[in-house]
Amino acid sequence: MPEIDLLDISNNKVGTVEASPEVFDVKVRPHLVHTCVVSQLAARRSGTAATKQSRGEISGSGKKPWRQKGTGRARQGSIRAPNWRGGMTVFGPSPRDYDFKVTKKARRLALKSVLTDKLRSQALTVVESLTLEKPRTKDAAALIKSLGLPARTLFLVEGKNDNLTLAVRNLPHVDVLPVEGLNVYDLVLHEKIVCTPESIKKIEERLS
Repeated sequence: MPEIDLLDISNNKVGTVEASPEVFDVKVRPHLVHTCVVSQLAARRSGTAATKQSRGEISGSGKKPWRQKGTGRARQGSIRAPNWRGGMTVFGPSPRDYDFKVTKKARRLALKSVLTDKLRSQALTVVESLTLEKPRTKDAAALIKSLGLPARTLFLVEGKNDNLTLAVRNLPHVDVLPVEGLNVYDLVLHEKIVCTPESIKKIEERLS
């Protein structure tokens, strides 16, 4: 069973936390991690290219421009036809959905793979407590400095932590995420993951 050093806010070791091998010591599957990241980024895309592809979308009269026969001109049924200026577009682009689904099992395995990799590469830190007295950016910056954290840091909290969330809001690349919102992209994006013993237990409950 893997053990993680438990630190206080001064970056001193005060104990250890036992992590579940089912979550933090599994076979790393890079292909699943890649698939989940691509899926999350694809879900954020919005297809914006669009044209009016039916006569119902074009403003204008539905009256026949001129009678069918006897004028010497080609027959026409509507000024909204594609051969008319301002008419509909034939086979034009329409907004598309780039989203594709990943199975729950694959997402769970990908999360376990990233957490295992973070633990093995010493990119996972467990701190006694992540509570701040006031929601001040100065206090959050001091906490990050005392723990020796890099610029891209993700705090995983077990529940609402308004003070910490507000305190890091003005720090670029530093985010706070509840365990309920745990996802592969945020874990991969940040260099360091900071948890509490309670959030480690919640992660294990969610993924085991």
